[in-house]
Amino acid sequence: MPVVRPRAGCTDGMRGWGDPAPSRHERHSLVIGGSVYKYLFLLSAALAAPLSAQDIDDGTGEEGEIILTPLPNEPTITVTANGLGTDIRNTGQPVTIISREEIEAVQGADVTRILQRTPGMSFSRSGGIGSLTSVNVRGAAPEQLLVLIDGVRVADTASTSGSFDFGNLLLPTVGKFDILRGANSTIWGSDAVAGVIDITTRAETGMEGTAEYGARDTVLANVSAGTGNDSVFVGLVGSWFQTDGFSAAASGTEPDGYEQFAIGATGFLDLTPTLELFAHANLRQSDLEIDGFQSEPPYGLIDSGDTQETEQYSGDIGLAYYGNDLTLRGAYSLSRTQRDNLDADGALSFASDGETERVQLRGEYRVLGGLSVAFGGEHDWSRFDTDAGERAEVEITGVYAQLGWVMGALSLHAGGRVDDHEFFGTHTSFGGDASYRLDADWRLRASIGEGFKAPSLYQLYSFYGNLDLEPEESTSIDIGIERGERDRGPYVALTAFRRTSDNLIGFAFTENRPFGVYQNTAEARAQGIEAEAGIDLFEGARIGGVYTYVDTEDRETDLRLARRPRHFGTLFADWQTGFGLKLGADFRVSGPSYDNASNTVRLEGYEVLDLRAGYEFGENLELYGRVENVFDTEYQTAQGYNTPGRGAFVGVRARM
Repeated sequence: MPVVRPRAGCTDGMRGWGDPAPSRHERHSLVIGGSVYKYLFLLSAALAAPLSAQDIDDGTGEEGEIILTPLPNEPTITVTANGLGTDIRNTGQPVTIISREEIEAVQGADVTRILQRTPGMSFSRSGGIGSLTSVNVRGAAPEQLLVLIDGVRVADTASTSGSFDFGNLLLPTVGKFDILRGANSTIWGSDAVAGVIDITTRAETGMEGTAEYGARDTVLANVSAGTGNDSVFVGLVGSWFQTDGFSAAASGTEPDGYEQFAIGATGFLDLTPTLELFAHANLRQSDLEIDGFQSEPPYGLIDSGDTQETEQYSGDIGLAYYGNDLTLRGAYSLSRTQRDNLDADGALSFASDGETERVQLRGEYRVLGGLSVAFGGEHDWSRFDTDAGERAEVEITGVYAQLGWVMGALSLHAGGRVDDHEFFGTHTSFGGDASYRLDADWRLRASIGEGFKAPSLYQLYSFYGNLDLEPEESTSIDIGIERGERDRGPYVALTAFRRTSDNLIGFAFTENRPFGVYQNTAEARAQGIEAEAGIDLFEGARIGGVYTYVDTEDRETDLRLARRPRHFGTLFADWQTGFGLKLGADFRVSGPSYDNASNTVRLEGYEVLDLRAGYEFGENLELYGRVENVFDTEYQTAQGYNTPGRGAFVGVRARM
């Protein structure tokens, strides 16, 4: 077997040293969360056979040369584990990647229908698509999940808890989901208590368009286009969605519609062979009809003519440097969410405006052999305004460092972070993970991480605010075993997890604050098991599923946390024939839960089946359709709010 010497500039863990350096096109196919990375610095983690860090002598007397071992498959790359692109098999943290191909196979615009294929995720929604949609990861509160779009934080800083509303995220503009489950404030800072979701905007060469029509006069249209080469790329994607909907109030009859226009852009330009300029931008404008609460007996949610107008935009611009052993990425980013609530007469009843600006630097340096260090820092400026005259600003600065070591089958990471908040002061976070490859298919993994969430601006400065609040804190541990890869061949993964949380911010009534005040009053615990499996039944046919058992507890009252079912999971199957026909099904099962903290209002469990089909006329045209909630199951994920019944949809997709 011939031997090869390392080639300058090739520090790609997807290849052996001496392989041809990756092209710009290959590098930009690894755009994750809107951030472009120069791959993996740790070669030995990606090789199928363990390599020693010492020099290798092939018998010719020449040392310092490495014999190449070909890889059976290109690795799946994640950014959520360490803030930089790394092989998903090289981290001990549980990560799920959902590709654009899988998004298109599931069909439609509803983000929960694709996220339910991830273990540990449960949902609650206040009405139809577009209404407030909360995501709970491993039983954590929705605001304890850090959400990024193209690497930019997009939480609404003017909302009560500073969370992100998944109701205004539709699938047509999404290229990929990169999902980490477990605390990781070491890398990501505030909000990464339950995990991290990094959402990538579509950025594809060529052109594709989709048009869809279905139940409740629902119309979806989107177009994606991109052009460029290894040195320059520009991509655009736009979508329009409209539905007459159904009554958000379970007792109501008047339909509550939703309309959204969204557009996204991605671009990069090579200024030099090692320096790149990049930028991302996203805009979402939506109008939602909502129902209100009756303030006199009988109290409850009723039909009303209220509406909510929302405008969200985010983006970044920056430079990336790719050296032999050093990668740097610096950027300025901005996200903003503006909301106006209007009554039936069109008069403004509430308005809010939340904004976050950030400057950030991330880097990775390959020290020696399998040893590397990831590092970074950022400074945030956040503000919020309401029509009630509430206005505030806050700044937070964070720096982190993480050591990574790869030696043959073993990968280790350990790091720490320091954040300085303008009001509550300094906070430290630590975390580490390990992955050990038992053979070519099986690996053990484990991680421990600390998470924290800074008090929201509303919790600090509103009429109910408290400037003495401390950050919420958590410690998360998990251990698992995994075989294969999620989207191909035999796959199985089993993970046990536990998270304890302290200083949780709750609402209390005191003698000095009779109308209520936010205080650090609560403690919680969540533990359980996540299971995943998949297998190819025969060529073109695959069946898989995810299941989660999560036991949550309010450690003050010993009661279960609200809207967190103990059991939930999804079974899914896909079959693509050799003559263009595609068939698929998703079956969601959720156990019962409680709608309130006192566990007095019970939400029953449910089962929902979706069926779908498609037919490809050549490579450029596809006709598809689906039936959602085939058995017309009646259920609620939030007390008093309706969920969609049976609905049929048809669409066409064209590619150029």
